[in-house]
Amino acid sequence: MIFNYMYFGYGLIIVAFLITLVADIYLRTRYSKYKKIKVKSGITGAEAAREILKKNGLEDIYVVETKGFLSDHYDPRAKVIRLSSDIYNGDSVASVSVAAHECGHAVQDKEGYFFLKFRSFLVPIVNFSSKFGYFAVLIGLIFGAIDLAWFGIFLLVAILLFQLVTLPVEFNASSRGKVFLSKLNIVDNSEKSMARSMLGAAAMTYVASLISTLLELLRLVLIVMGNDRD
Repeated sequence: MIFNYMYFGYGLIIVAFLITLVADIYLRTRYSKYKKIKVKSGITGAEAAREILKKNGLEDIYVVETKGFLSDHYDPRAKVIRLSSDIYNGDSVASVSVAAHECGHAVQDKEGYFFLKFRSFLVPIVNFSSKFGYFAVLIGLIFGAIDLAWFGIFLLVAILLFQLVTLPVEFNASSRGKVFLSKLNIVDNSEKSMARSMLGAAAMTYVASLISTLLELLRLVLIVMGNDRD
């Protein structure tokens, strides 16, 4: 039985890895395609972001350039949208789509979007859980303290909850981004479907992360159950 638990657990690791890999490849493929297609409006990602923010009464939010590949994000504490160099300077479908998505988060923050606030509330809990959850599981298994191992898994559930709450935050930001791009004529009718495809590919990475975490938790549960039956 322990043998079966072990090999089933290894299978879950492989499946989780493949899901994450496929989602990442899909995102990179979409990005590589749409960063080569220039928007007819000629607007860069930075310009698109500033225009969207202005239209939503958020001129106080800065748009700055940052390093990294698709490292774009909105910082609600500093009230800053950080765009990677290719997105910041690029005038492609990919650039304006990603920029519009990050502006979606800024508007969520302004409106007090529930899931964004809830996700922010979970951050310190997730930081604690990610540090001590695996440690508790490991120590519990080594010393046969099964209750401690189960407690560690309970802590790790917070990570799953965080990723679950992240889904509506990201999908909503993408939906807002599509509206911004269309209403402000940043993309025309022929470019809308490409923008949707780009934003959809980015969203799938969050779905993949959720599934991967769920499979990892299932693997740990099987390991603890196997040791509990010894």
